[in-house]
Amino acid sequence: MATNQYFLPDAPAILKAADRIKPYVNYTPVLSSSTMNRKFNANIFFKCENFQKTGAFKARGATNTVLSLNPEQIPGGVATHSSGNHAQALSWGATLVNTKAYIVMPRNSSRVKVEAVEGYGGKIFFCEPTLKAREETLKKVLKETNATEIHPYNDFRIIAGQATAALEMITDLDKLDIILVPVGGGGLLSGTLLSAAYFSPDTKVIAVEPETANDAWQSYKAKRFIPSHDPKTIADGLRTSLGSLTFPIMLKYVSDVITVSEEAIISSMCYIWERMKIIIEPSSAVPVAALFEKKVDIRNKNVGIIISGGNVDLKDLPWNLYEKG
Repeated sequence: MATNQYFLPDAPAILKAADRIKPYVNYTPVLSSSTMNRKFNANIFFKCENFQKTGAFKARGATNTVLSLNPEQIPGGVATHSSGNHAQALSWGATLVNTKAYIVMPRNSSRVKVEAVEGYGGKIFFCEPTLKAREETLKKVLKETNATEIHPYNDFRIIAGQATAALEMITDLDKLDIILVPVGGGGLLSGTLLSAAYFSPDTKVIAVEPETANDAWQSYKAKRFIPSHDPKTIADGLRTSLGSLTFPIMLKYVSDVITVSEEAIISSMCYIWERMKIIIEPSSAVPVAALFEKKVDIRNKNVGIIISGGNVDLKDLPWNLYEKG
């Protein structure tokens, strides 16, 4: 089956996506921490997408999608709405095919992510920080530019690209009992679920999201789509709702959806910085927080955690804000 926006990626499609993006993205390392292993009595493996091109897993999906475009689509450029990581990834990915990227970003987007988009050559259109505003602004941009829309997560080409992160981790490790994944729009979660189902069917995939942005948890429990309404969370990459493509994949394959507190997200992020000496962003700390809040039993298990990204504003660190109240 071809990897495109219309068909659910099968195993060959994910392998093809991995081959397509291989010359352009990083095969990121899997790290471990003896301190973490002792603390939780488990073998914990961190798939470090914070070391990915543009600093996040989003480079995988954006690259796969841009390289899958029809030749006649490329001259008009690509466009999307994104709070930052997909914006950076698409801006960078557009350079691979020598085209323009038009990016709609909320006004409250991280400064460092805005500067990165501009650094990769993306043209930014700011809007109010609501999904409605993002979508309406993007419609205007698409009309003005005739660019091709590349949705941040609700596109099977994106999902196939994101699936390659879990594929690499599954390939590198003998056996994973559990994979913990942050969930916002669900692109990374969907890709991880498909890779686990195809290449490691005994591995359980658990989605984790902030308590204050718990639309995926609500949707999973209700077995119907419940959108997010003005979520307030430090994890800016997880403020979006699930999509029409990602929600059914989650319902079919996910083992559980759990939530964590803002306090746990911040303290877990700080802990990883201090103990593992790697920079992770708040969204990446969400699945780590699930361990600290004992939301999932991992004792004596092999556990994979996808560190989704490391794009943070070093002048605006969350634990400093939290300490100030």
